Amino acid sequence: MSSLEEVAKRDGWRCWVCDEPVDAGMSVNDPRGPSVDSRTADRKAKVAERLAHRACNTRKGAVKVVIAWPDRLNVVEPAPLITVAERLERKGGRELVARCPSRKDAEAAAEWLVDRFARLVPTLPVTASVDAGGGQFLVTLATGRR
Repeated sequence: MSSLEEVAKRDGWRCWVCDEPVDAGMSVNDPRGPSVDSRTADRKAKVAERLAHRACNTRKGAVKVVIAWPDRLNVVEPAPLITVAERLERKGGRELVARCPSRKDAEAAAEWLVDRFARLVPTLPVTASVDAGGGQFLVTLATGRR
């Protein structure tokens, strides 16, 4: 088991659930304070412990974690990112994650996804591609594994 400080440094002092900064000086008893999430529900996870806000960690225990897509992104039918991450970790390959009305929207979503997955699943490098299809633009994530 790692210490809070070790986990926090590895995760860049960002909550793996909400992706917001975690204040190192905040009390561990404060809802926005740091805590170590052992992710015991996901035994296959390559990173067993992650940094989370106390409130995010507590709330996660009651319901399945949902990683929110930012409101600034114009996406249609965005995929549930935890499910996508689990499948890509397990099988590798490619997965369609969103549809967008314009190439600009799709490129913004692709850029955000690569950045977010770098923190969500640091051991799983992903790339994103944008393809035109059916009057819309499809955003796909891929790993190097097949």
